[in-house]
Amino acid sequence: MDTEIIGVIAMFSITLLLAIPLGKYIAKVYAGERTLLDPVFNPLERLFFKVSGINSKNEMTWKQHLVALLTINLLWFLLSMLVLMNMSWLPLNPDGNPSQSADLAFNTTISFLVNCNLQHYSGETGISYLGQLWLMFLQFVTAGVGMAAAVVIFKAFKEKSTTQLGNFYVFFVKSCTRILLPLSLIVALVLVFEGTPMTFEGKDTITNLQGDTVHVSTGPVAAFVPIKHVGTNGGGFFGANGSHPLENPSFFTNMTEMVAQFIIPMAMIFAFGFFIKRRRFGWMVFGVMTVGFLLLAIPNIIMEMNGNPEIAKMGIDNSLGAMEGKEVRIGAAASGFWSIVTTVISTGSINSMHDSSMPLSGMNELLAMMINAFYGGVGAGILNFFIFIILAVFISGLMVGRTPEFMGKKIEAREMKIAMIIALFHPFLILVGTALATAFPSVGTSAISNPEFHGFSQMLYEYTSSAANNGSGFEGLGDNTPFWNISTGIILLLGRFLPIIGPVAIAGLLAEKKFIPESSGTLKTDTSTFGLVIFVVIAIVAALSFFPALALGPIAEYFSLY
Repeated sequence: MDTEIIGVIAMFSITLLLAIPLGKYIAKVYAGERTLLDPVFNPLERLFFKVSGINSKNEMTWKQHLVALLTINLLWFLLSMLVLMNMSWLPLNPDGNPSQSADLAFNTTISFLVNCNLQHYSGETGISYLGQLWLMFLQFVTAGVGMAAAVVIFKAFKEKSTTQLGNFYVFFVKSCTRILLPLSLIVALVLVFEGTPMTFEGKDTITNLQGDTVHVSTGPVAAFVPIKHVGTNGGGFFGANGSHPLENPSFFTNMTEMVAQFIIPMAMIFAFGFFIKRRRFGWMVFGVMTVGFLLLAIPNIIMEMNGNPEIAKMGIDNSLGAMEGKEVRIGAAASGFWSIVTTVISTGSINSMHDSSMPLSGMNELLAMMINAFYGGVGAGILNFFIFIILAVFISGLMVGRTPEFMGKKIEAREMKIAMIIALFHPFLILVGTALATAFPSVGTSAISNPEFHGFSQMLYEYTSSAANNGSGFEGLGDNTPFWNISTGIILLLGRFLPIIGPVAIAGLLAEKKFIPESSGTLKTDTSTFGLVIFVVIAIVAALSFFPALALGPIAEYFSLY
């Protein structure tokens, strides 16, 4: 057990130590400063812009950024539907997997398009290698889109007063080439040497320890898995995701994949501080996020290591922890830690079955997605947290009787209306979706595998995961039906693009305003006191909105168990 805890501490510490220099590098990339990779990527990017006809020198307003972002996503949507609905006759399908139905293709397309990767299919039987490669492409570009949107906020607070906020396509391409691709290549090398398959051949035939001949699915797994984590996408090549031994063969690959999914969300916080030349502000944001993260992660590790009392009553040795749905090579502590990292940063990949988590562990996994502001996904984490910063600034201004200001810009009614709409829309999507599923048993509750409190948690988890662009699930839910595919698909769309549009609009509106120099009466936003205000706002607005729903699900299940 002590070794397991050391492994968890090592994963967090290594990530932090690497995130600080990576954050400085990311800030340089977006600021257009010279970096080590310039000789490699400068010629490639110039060629790309020349062929595409994009003028990389043109600066855009915040509205032009959003138009470019939404237009390019529409194109990917159409291409994805075409690929997924025609896989059966397209090339790279050695196992003869079928095409997806229209509703499943809609759900899969939207899910990967919004950086969520909610999967209502199993990769071994539900998709061809061509489909996997297309989804791998989407995992790169959708992560790049989120990062490009975050840079609009970076630019808005670096300039004193401007309407020109850089070029969306430049930010997008640099995110993919200078950040996502190099990190993915490093992770891929580790996976290949640890035994993860990288092939376009079909199923392999092996003889297992019992002497039976079995067919084992393989494929270009080592290329798919790195960007799944580096881009905080989370979609598994196999149905079992990161608990599958070919996706995550050893504890070393488990540590590698953990650092891979954690590093950019953490680095983006420091990048913001470096970019706007307010490092102390970056550390304040990191501190708030880390306190929130640890308040969720530490209890989960403890609860999963303590084991299940009902299993202990049967006389079964529970010393390894609550090992139902977990892999022995990974252990209870690392599984509990992963369960919060993957839900806090909206990766959604798993190395254990969340459906088998202890009741309050499941509640913390839900809370991580419901709050959706501690680290968050690549780019999207900064966007979500920015909304709570605006709310905290406004409330702090009211308490001291001054006009709310943030980094020299007045927060007025228009910005506050947008911030409140975005903050409240997240619980609205989750709770309304769950209520509709509960209200129509023939299509909603008929899919649950547990008719009691846990069954409600399964439905609540599915819509929470969709709204938070997470993608993990309580996989006892039979979700590959038209109702679940379409309803979660709609929530996926709204839960992704409105939280991007809102913060970008606020940043653009603030950037246009007259800069007000700091004075003795200016609210200091880089202090621990202001960090505490943000934390309280997050707790009140986000967490407490969901308490009644959590009481009906994991909390009730906890009391029924103990």
